[in-house]
Order: sequence, then structure tokens, then C-alpha cells
Amino acid sequence: MAWDFSTDPEFQEQLDWVAQFCKDEIEPLELVFPWAVRLRARDPKMAAIVDPLQQQIKDRGLWAVFLDKELGGPGYGQLKLALLNEILGRYGLAPAMFGCQAPDTGNMEILAAYGTEEQKERWLKPLMNQEIFSAYSMTEPHGGSDPSMFKTVAVKDGSEWVINGEKWFTSAGRAADLLFVMCTNGIFIVPRETPGVEFMEYPSTHNHIRYNEVRVPLDHLLGPEDGARVLAQRRLGGGRIHHAMRAIAQCKRAFDMMCERALSRESHGKLIAEHQMVQQAIADSYAEINMLRLMVLWTAWTIDNSSTQASRTQIAACKYTAAKVLREVAYRAIHIFGSLGATDLTPLQAMWAGSPTMGVMDGVDEVHKVTVARNVLKDYRPHEGLWPTEYYPAKREAAQKKYADLFAKDPDLLKYAQGMQRSGRH
Repeated sequence: MAWDFSTDPEFQEQLDWVAQFCKDEIEPLELVFPWAVRLRARDPKMAAIVDPLQQQIKDRGLWAVFLDKELGGPGYGQLKLALLNEILGRYGLAPAMFGCQAPDTGNMEILAAYGTEEQKERWLKPLMNQEIFSAYSMTEPHGGSDPSMFKTVAVKDGSEWVINGEKWFTSAGRAADLLFVMCTNGIFIVPRETPGVEFMEYPSTHNHIRYNEVRVPLDHLLGPEDGARVLAQRRLGGGRIHHAMRAIAQCKRAFDMMCERALSRESHGKLIAEHQMVQQAIADSYAEINMLRLMVLWTAWTIDNSSTQASRTQIAACKYTAAKVLREVAYRAIHIFGSLGATDLTPLQAMWAGSPTMGVMDGVDEVHKVTVARNVLKDYRPHEGLWPTEYYPAKREAAQKKYADLFAKDPDLLKYAQGMQRSGRH
């Protein structure tokens, strides 16, 4: 049985390079040009800054690392991707700089897995090259993310599909070139400028969209008709674990800030690091972050050695645990920072505010907890009779039968055993 917590030296060298590259190049770029990647396709000035940096990433084989080899990526697998995301997730711009930004990652994955050769040539390559961007239009205002409640439908009319319905919380939809629209009878690729695609004024980031008689050609259906749920699970399973990976990075960033602050500020005549409440916050955060990290890495390893489907219970547990840990760690860090933590002058407010979003996107936490509970209970059976399996009197009676022959030969040994039991052992 192999049990190893080490990283192979060759990949560790890559991780070290990524950490230094993000600190030296990506963080300054993000602070000065936060929309640089989105703008590079149509702004030569941004392209002149971004392209040389992305070329360095490509030269090291770190571009679009989420895709398997058969889908056009480097095929690192989920465990290496988790270790990489521990670094990338610390910087808002880093995933896009490495060609693995959400929501494009999930859309590219299902396009690579289920798209026709013509669809891949038409949409996948431009998405991978960041010539265009995409969004995933699934949730509906009346039914949330429950697909059994969806009403958006595509009806075939000659050489076209006609889509009617309403979608809510389409992240980055307004900035996308393509919308992957989940209908009751399939997933359809809809260019944003298609007539009938109507964006509501609010929300500004996670958009509310109405599809009014939206017409797309028949070849804009991705995968088989009525295959929406299969494609969605393929997409969302990977998305959930990737969110959890990046959440670790955010938690560690908040933790680093917390510890630095504790050693830098005084209160009531001593460093705040010497106050027991601060020490408790640090100790609890340390334990929670590392428990989350180990669960995410274990889940990533399981996916690599089985499949996303076989790991769905672990993925669900990672998803809601990541939201909880991020919320708790960010909240403690805000308290240790005091009034500064309550402003938008550090990343802490955004981390804390982002944790509820993580708790509802890709399926609300409560649904995932139900999934975990149901799947776990499948491996258990009810006990027979009145008493539970761990009821001591029944277990002791069964255990004494094991020694029946020995007691028959030596009655004093039986009395000795009974005396031990009466003395309070069990």
C-alpha cells in the first residue's frame, strides 16, 4: 500500500516557478490592469503586455492544465491541478493568465468531450486561445439549480432551434461571446449577440437573461438531444472540485494575513498574537485549512484513480466544506485586522463576501449535504433486533462464547472475568 504526501521534484520545480511568476508578474498586472486578459483580444496595448507572459506559461507546458491529453491539454490530472490551484487561486487574474478561468474551463471541457470536430474547430480553439469567452446559463429564477424545475426549452423549427425561457445567475454572461444554455432537452451554444437574447439590468456580474424566440442553427446543439443532465454533471463535477482547490488558496492567503497582523499590532500592552482569543483563531484556522486541503487532495487523487462520477460523494463534501472554511477563516482574519478588515483596502472583505456565493453556486450546500448523507448511508445496514451493534451487553455475551471452552476447563477464570466486568470495565 502506497501512502505518500510528497510531490515529485520535477513538478515541485514547476510549482515553485508558478509561485514566483505569480508574485513577480501576475499580481502587479492584476493591480494595474485587472481586465488585461479579457481586453487583450481587442486591445493591442493589452496584448503587448499579456501575450509575452502567457508565452512563458505555454513554454513550460502549463497552459489549459485542466484538460486531459485526449482533450488537448497537458493531462496533469486532478491531483497536480489541485496543487497548482493552491497557488493560482491566490490571485484573481492568475487562472485567466494560465488559460483555466471559470466559467470557460467547464464549457471547454464539455465541448472537448462532446463536441463535433466542426464545433471544436469553430469554438473550442478560439476559447482555448482566449480569442473569445463563454458563460454557462443554467440556473432559472423560479427553480434555482434544480433541473427538474427548468422550463427553458428549444423547439426544432426547420433548420433551426428556437429557444424560449429565462435564466438567472449566468456568471459573466454579459461579457461572454458564447452562452452555453441548458434547456430541458439539451445544451445549446448561443452567441451572445443572437437576436432575442435579452440581458436584465440586474445583477451586474451574475446576469439575469431572457431568451425570447432565440434562433440558432441545428448544429448549435452540443452533444445528444436530451443529454443536458449528463453534460451538466460532467461539467459541474469538475467545476466543484476546482472551486474547492482555489478556495484553499484564498483561505491560506487570509491565514497569512492573519498571522502577519497578529505579530505586527499591539493591544492592551502586548502583541495581539499573545491574546488567547487571537491564538484560538489562528489555531482553529490552521486545523480547518489543513483538513480541507487534505480532503481536496484526497478527492483529486480519487478522481485520478477512478472518475469524477465515482468521486461524487467526496466532491460534494469538498464543495460545502470549502465554503464553510473560507467563511470562517476570512471572518476571523477580518476581526484580527479590526477596522481595516472592515474596509475594501485588503482582500478580506471580498473573501468573506464571496463565501456565501460559493455556498450557492454549482448547487446549494444543503443539496450537496443531502447527497453525501444518502451516499454514505448506502454502505450501512440497520441492526437486527432491539439493540445496536455496539451495545456492550450483547457484544460481551457473544465474546464470552469465544472463551466458552476455556471457562469450562477453569471456572475460576470465568469468575475472574465476571469480576472485571463488575468493576466497571464497560
